[in-house]
Amino acid sequence: MRLHDLKPNPGAKTRRKRVGRGHGSSRGKTSTRGHKGQGSRAGSSTRATFEGGQMPYIRRLPKRGFNNARFRTEYVPVNLSDLEKNFDDGATVDIEAIKAAGLANGGGRILVKILGNGKLEKKLNVKVHAFSGAAQKAIEGAGGSCEALKVNKSSSERQEPSEQDTTSAE
Repeated sequence: MRLHDLKPNPGAKTRRKRVGRGHGSSRGKTSTRGHKGQGSRAGSSTRATFEGGQMPYIRRLPKRGFNNARFRTEYVPVNLSDLEKNFDDGATVDIEAIKAAGLANGGGRILVKILGNGKLEKKLNVKVHAFSGAAQKAIEGAGGSCEALKVNKSSSERQEPSEQDTTSAE
């Protein structure tokens, strides 16, 4: 194949529709715009979901369901196979060690969860925020230990009144 043999795929290039060039062209008079109405006017365009002023479908349906996107706790997943590759036998695996190994990126506060993908045969002491059931079994089965760190919720969440507050209110 040479440079002069190159050509676009069939149907990739189509000619422009030339409208308004007389009734012999089959696109004369109204120029494919139909008769009267909003779509026939110059500069007219409506969004894809416009229904001619009728109450739109998305607004006719009631809102349903719940979304906790603002309040959910997101963890960075780390698999057992990653721990097996990156840490020596008897090592203590904490958040700093995981970041240093390049398994969890992101500045500031990140939450790490160990997942049970892969095999672990090294004895590791793991201190992260969360473990899956399979991961915890595998770590303890290899002779290691699991310690779940406390996850601090943001201060914007509603606080339950403490015992002092309830006694002083009476």
